[in-house]
Amino acid sequence: MASSSDLSMILPRVLIVSRRTVRKNKFVDFVGEYHLDLIVSYGAVPVIVPRVTGVHMLLESFEPIHGVLLCEGEDIDPSLYESELSGFSQQELEDIRKLHASDTAIDKEKDTIELRLAKLCLERNIPYLGICRGSQVLNVACGGTLYQDIEKELSKKCELEKRVVHMNYENYDGHRHSVKVVENTPLHQWFRDSLEENGMEIMVNSYHHQGVKKLAQRFVPMAFAPDGLVEGFYDPDAYNPEEGKFIMGLQFHPERMRNQNSDDFDYPGCPSAYQEFVKAVIAYEKKTSCSASIPNSVKLNQEMENKRKVIVRSFSIAKNMYSSGGGNVSGQESELQVGAEFLEANTALSLQQEKRLKQMGATVRNASAYIERLKMNEERERVARNIIGKMSIGQLSDLMSFYHMMGQICSEALEKKLHDLVLNEEPPSQ
Repeated sequence: MASSSDLSMILPRVLIVSRRTVRKNKFVDFVGEYHLDLIVSYGAVPVIVPRVTGVHMLLESFEPIHGVLLCEGEDIDPSLYESELSGFSQQELEDIRKLHASDTAIDKEKDTIELRLAKLCLERNIPYLGICRGSQVLNVACGGTLYQDIEKELSKKCELEKRVVHMNYENYDGHRHSVKVVENTPLHQWFRDSLEENGMEIMVNSYHHQGVKKLAQRFVPMAFAPDGLVEGFYDPDAYNPEEGKFIMGLQFHPERMRNQNSDDFDYPGCPSAYQEFVKAVIAYEKKTSCSASIPNSVKLNQEMENKRKVIVRSFSIAKNMYSSGGGNVSGQESELQVGAEFLEANTALSLQQEKRLKQMGATVRNASAYIERLKMNEERERVARNIIGKMSIGQLSDLMSFYHMMGQICSEALEKKLHDLVLNEEPPSQ
């Protein structure tokens, strides 16, 4: 059995971005404990990404990422999904800010971190669960829009009997409203027994003044409030927890739908979102771990094998010359040139070196030159991923072999040079 200290290396990792608040005149980062409890109880490790300036440039340092859970927070910057403020007058905007002061203080750093994580999940098919604000981030990341204030944009257009109170500050945790669940969706599956008793309706908690306005094209609704607001959605083409697929947004908080003064859930289906999400996270981790290994049976075609042998010989000659201290290259110039050209065309930092450089860069605040270099590196990485993604298994295997061999040669050469440098700098003995 693994020791407790090994669990973080064994269990799959779920990234959760913290929310920032002020306590005793200082910023404090926090994440709701119910989220963490459920993630741990179903077999994954929550990794908290602090809402700190510059973290959005260092997300690769949190690899490996097997799942992302995004939850509560402030309003998303409207400029990220709409160019205009829904036609609000200045007085209406002021009224919204006064009524929802804790939410309308936009946090652009949190927006940037979470949108990058959402898009990363969409690109790699990493399991994603969005709760409340997290569902709104997911919709915006896919091209959807939001109501900037439900009461002023949606409720006033509804018939009186269909209007819904989505935010009640006097009964923050206890307030509920009904939602109609769509058949043959994951939400229907999780709450099936309760829905059969209540005509496809359940009562959900509600404390938000924004919500989905235009649902992104890739998503299918799972539940609607009486006023028509989408309260849950998912991507049916990216939903199969057993295969590591899970892309979903819930406007309500199932983890907090609990009986008053008790930890018992309102419905047995409440924790299912977390259970199925973690199931997908575990499957995704297993799938990516298996795909990371290259089969031993992969063979290079004759042309690639001949090229490999030529370059290997070039490096071998260079290594032998270095080890023996010889400087005579007569008759071997052409063979050495092949290796030199290969190195010039394929110079790259190792992943570990890149991560160390980026971690060092986190201490550099407001450094425009550093930021520009990071942007350039991101573009290079994008191009490299695009090119490598088109390579065959044989070509990828060959490339990995070359870099492994070059890494060993460079490591030996670097070690010797550092050793010589230390010897040369030592003061003579008295």
